[in-house]
Amino acid sequence: MERGIFDDGHDAFRDLARTFIAKEISPHHDRWEHEGQVDRELWRTAGKAGLLGIDVPEEYGGGGVSDFRYNVVLSEELVGAGASGVGFPLHNDVITPYLLRLANDEQKQRWLPGFCSGDIVTAIAMTEPGTGSDLQGIRTSARRDGPGDGADWILNGAKTFITNGILADLVIVVARTDPDAGSRGFSLLVVERDMPGFARGRRLEKVGTKAQDTAELSFTDVRVPSANVLGGPGTGLISLMQNLPQERLGIAVASTAGAVRALDLTLAYTKERTAFGKPVSDFQNTRFELAEMATEVDVTRVFVDKCITEHVAGRLSAVDAAKAKWWASDVLKRVVDRCVQLHGGYGYMLEYPIAKAFLDSRVQSIYGGTNEIMKEIIGRSIVA
Repeated sequence: MERGIFDDGHDAFRDLARTFIAKEISPHHDRWEHEGQVDRELWRTAGKAGLLGIDVPEEYGGGGVSDFRYNVVLSEELVGAGASGVGFPLHNDVITPYLLRLANDEQKQRWLPGFCSGDIVTAIAMTEPGTGSDLQGIRTSARRDGPGDGADWILNGAKTFITNGILADLVIVVARTDPDAGSRGFSLLVVERDMPGFARGRRLEKVGTKAQDTAELSFTDVRVPSANVLGGPGTGLISLMQNLPQERLGIAVASTAGAVRALDLTLAYTKERTAFGKPVSDFQNTRFELAEMATEVDVTRVFVDKCITEHVAGRLSAVDAAKAKWWASDVLKRVVDRCVQLHGGYGYMLEYPIAKAFLDSRVQSIYGGTNEIMKEIIGRSIVA
């Protein structure tokens, strides 16, 4: 089914992204998988190519185009190349809204030029050991070190499962700043690389996405100046709720692209692989499996594309974003699993890209809020 959400500008950007990935990412990705992170210089190269800060105003070095479809194109091309270790979507899709909506002029001048050039790699630290998707259970805390709004904050706590955690120069930390204020007791503090007391723990060994530097972070009496608070004290949880729909839509986009890639890989394999004297694709069971997956992927893509259109128009609801995230990531799991089966024993061999896709895909239904949380959001909207 032909997609109608992109125009000539998006198509040109897709060519740019695809060329960049083929030259700067694909030849090195296997090495990054073994090393557990991408080369730091990749970020600066991407900044020069215009792949970072796409919707950041030009005055700060960004692309100046407020159109999430460009983010979609870049994500689809990364997934299509199997480049699961490159943290550009987290940087562009998740962090950008915080800096554009919440940062004051002085903060934008300080951070956005490096954000767009690749000199500043970003991360957001929400999840803690023992809290998972329960944001209100966050224990990382910060207290004022003196009276008045200009006093520094002293930050203590630990975060885990932090994407870009090793390479990050700037981390948005969700902290409890007023234990008696309920949902208004959380703030977003920006911690920079060299702040005393900020430490990176071990690079986490994961089932998949092995080239992605996922880490534990710790904060021990980190002195965070009041000038590094995003959006003002007490607004942290509200800001998270406002920005999570775009993050979840990004996961839906990547999941759909992953399912498309798995299906393409499997279609090519079943046409080439022979059994009992004929291509595997000639067996009725194979054709039925491919037909079912192709239909499910197409239906998913239509819904996700509609959500993209709604988001660009400023109308995407948190409920529809939750639907897209859980459905697309669940479809991805089912499709990749069936594709591995159609590969037979070779589907279990890591030298075949479908095996890596199987490992990389599993996390999609977990991060950005587990799919169980997505269903709870949807369910509450139905019975309310």
